[in-house]
Amino acid sequence: MPHLVECHKFGVVECAQCHYLSHPMTDNTQKTVHIIGGGLAGSEAAWQLARAGVPSVIHEMRPVRGTDAHQTDGLAELVCSNSFRSDDAQANAVGLLHEEMRRADSLILQAADANRVPAGAALAVDRDGFSAAVEKTLEDEPLVDIQREEVTGLPPDDWDHVIIATGPLTAPGLADAVAGLTGEEGLAFFDAIAPIVYKDSIDFTKAWFQSRYDKGEGSDYINCPLDEDQYNGFIDALLSAEKGAFRDWEKDTPYFEGCLPIEVMAERGRKTLSFGPMKPVGLTNPHAPDVKAHAIIQLRQDNALGTLYNMVGFQTKMTYADQKRVFTTIPGLEKAEFARLGGLHRNTFLNSPKLLDETLRLKARTSLRFAGQITGCEGYVESAAVGLMAGRFAAAECTGRKMPCPPPTTAMGAILGHITGGAEAETFQPMNVNFGLFPPIDGTDEKGKRLRGRARKQAMSARALEDFDAWLEETSEGH
Repeated sequence: MPHLVECHKFGVVECAQCHYLSHPMTDNTQKTVHIIGGGLAGSEAAWQLARAGVPSVIHEMRPVRGTDAHQTDGLAELVCSNSFRSDDAQANAVGLLHEEMRRADSLILQAADANRVPAGAALAVDRDGFSAAVEKTLEDEPLVDIQREEVTGLPPDDWDHVIIATGPLTAPGLADAVAGLTGEEGLAFFDAIAPIVYKDSIDFTKAWFQSRYDKGEGSDYINCPLDEDQYNGFIDALLSAEKGAFRDWEKDTPYFEGCLPIEVMAERGRKTLSFGPMKPVGLTNPHAPDVKAHAIIQLRQDNALGTLYNMVGFQTKMTYADQKRVFTTIPGLEKAEFARLGGLHRNTFLNSPKLLDETLRLKARTSLRFAGQITGCEGYVESAAVGLMAGRFAAAECTGRKMPCPPPTTAMGAILGHITGGAEAETFQPMNVNFGLFPPIDGTDEKGKRLRGRARKQAMSARALEDFDAWLEETSEGH
């Protein structure tokens, strides 16, 4: 073959003309995996394939075609929050998922850990640094080819191995093609984005730094207190604010319960927010230590410089003008300047329990695998974890190996089992990882009482990591 150049460091052969990559250790000739979408799931899948010596091509449509939510053309851009949620691997299901991914050499977790910003017990990141780290790693990986182009319909037949990881903002052409192939109209929900505030515009004669119950560094959040009258005025302002209009085809689309707009929560009852994202527990106002706040709004650091803070739980569909009017009534935010206001976008996902097999392949066309939020998992970490599994399943398929699924007792196995058959197809909705998806665990404490609460979660986490390590050892070939 002409045009071949060899990288002696990685043992990779590349055609300088067409950029086809092969790996002599694995005999993967003509077994390139095409990944549509360069978000969290697609990036993680490409990384896992490369670790197994399997070449891949990432087809990312940005900047050729943008979306309603993305602001950059970077791989693995974090669109909504900058938080990967709890990092407690002992008693929190998402923290356990973090740990499983770290043990599986996850690129997403490597980049998150390297770009971490203070967030108490949570794992939050500088979103720009995180995206840049993921993109540079994949650009430097000789087994990964990044092509900036839109795939407007079903992949061509000669793409034998495809992972569709286009996320909740799948372009209409591809979404319609998949719907036509499956005979499904598909499901959809709205996802809302929280505003981001410039730190130097916050009034610290009213606001203060503190983590709830002093977790983490103890001062990872900015807190803005409201008394009862201020809280009720805020609720009235939310309820009367002008909201973004829906198109006719959007009116019956349900919200995802884990990411409700702040005003939708307010509509469910005046006390909903004070028992939700605005709960005042675990915090003491140093400006008035003897006065108990009726509600508290928290802001979390959004970049490494500490200049930007996002309003925790304040996803919104209010118009920009009313966001500024309503949010500047909050004590400490009267003169707030916004780096980004909130917004709303439509997310789409498959009826995965009905359409996908246990290794994430489309039953109607098994050359197509799906990964990330389009499968109906919800959350950054879950999306990346499904990408990790899709990459490993595809690598095994390309190299002629059998890859068992992660045990259902693990966080990865639990989320995989839910989206590929554990959930009811008729009522399927996006789901975050949680211990309710795991098989029950039997056990008693030192007093002979049945395990409950944190002790039960710790036992489930210990079981999960033991079983996950065994799965990694069993499937370690090529990784």
